[in-house]
Amino acid sequence: MPSPFPAVQVSRLPEIHLHAEAIRRLPALVEEFGQHVLLVTGRHSFVASPHWPALLGELKARNIEWQHASIDGEPSPQRIDELVSEHRQRNIDVVVAIGGGSALDAGKAVAGLLKAGNSVMDHLEGVGRGLTYQGPAVPMIAVPTTAGTGSEATKNAVLSVQGRDGFKKSFRDAQLVPRIALVDPALLVGCPRPQLAANAMDALTQLLESYVSLKANAFTDALAWAGLEALQQGLWGAWQADAGQYNEGYTRLAYASLSSGITLAQAGLGAVHGLASPLGAFFPMPHGAVCGTLLAEATATNLAALEAHAPASPARGKYARVGRLLSGNARLNDDDANRVLVETLHDWSERLEMPRLGRFGMSAEDIPRVVANARGGSMQTNPLVLSDEALAELLTARL
Repeated sequence: MPSPFPAVQVSRLPEIHLHAEAIRRLPALVEEFGQHVLLVTGRHSFVASPHWPALLGELKARNIEWQHASIDGEPSPQRIDELVSEHRQRNIDVVVAIGGGSALDAGKAVAGLLKAGNSVMDHLEGVGRGLTYQGPAVPMIAVPTTAGTGSEATKNAVLSVQGRDGFKKSFRDAQLVPRIALVDPALLVGCPRPQLAANAMDALTQLLESYVSLKANAFTDALAWAGLEALQQGLWGAWQADAGQYNEGYTRLAYASLSSGITLAQAGLGAVHGLASPLGAFFPMPHGAVCGTLLAEATATNLAALEAHAPASPARGKYARVGRLLSGNARLNDDDANRVLVETLHDWSERLEMPRLGRFGMSAEDIPRVVANARGGSMQTNPLVLSDEALAELLTARL
């Protein structure tokens, strides 16, 4: 007899450590895997912080040999292949990726290929050679220093080649999920305000899109809702914090980001991320800024399409619930809550100074090309299929 409770399937997750000063546990966790570690970081922020010499000193005290690789901007397949070639003969026991989503994605890709030594283009979705990834991956520890991408909890490494014929595609496999996600909210202190804003809007987009996704279930709904509550409670405290001062808002943002990574990995995303892929490939647009500038308009587009074509969709009620949460008005009916949700998202986008698409060189002539390349995996779990015309109007509104 069928169960009235909907089916839930949960994919692989990392061991999670989320608390202030979690970074102090990193050397001991590295030692559990062996004595040779590859440290993958961004170009500047972490290596310029006091945490870097403290980490290296503790590794030395434990007789752990380390190698260092830096990622400047979003990782490309060529950069991944270079790092694999450089380090595959060094008997790396564990990869530690510390930084934003780009550093974490690079770490996952390198960890996945160090043992096999082949090119990441063998496995890159859509543009690669289509070979099945066999593994095994080197164990990886992910240490995010931003709160937005949730990459510490996902199985995909997003790689990019930018330009007119560029692409933004994933190397994806369950073996790439980090063994450990070490989430220290204190690492967010000092994050530049534009980056903090973009990352927060990325997390908000991932939480909202996974919450209304066609693949959402009881597990992802509960986690997405908790993440949305945390973000609503923490964003403005972190945004308004004095320079260098830690407050509880950072912890809530870190939790929201981690939750968004888990929910997107389980339930998928939607129209914003469907459009973000070609936008990030064709133009020098930071991913979080793309999410932040499109979210309100994409939500309005989805709601209009749902009202016209799928009024019984559960996504309408879910959007309304989020509208009541973000606005702080629990008495709104569904129609008013959906209207207020869009207004609130527009307001947040303006307050956080999300850039319009035209700032990155996009014009109206580019819209058909972006729309034509926006039908990837993320668009498949949008609450309903949006027409090319609707997507074009959405982009036009944010030029």
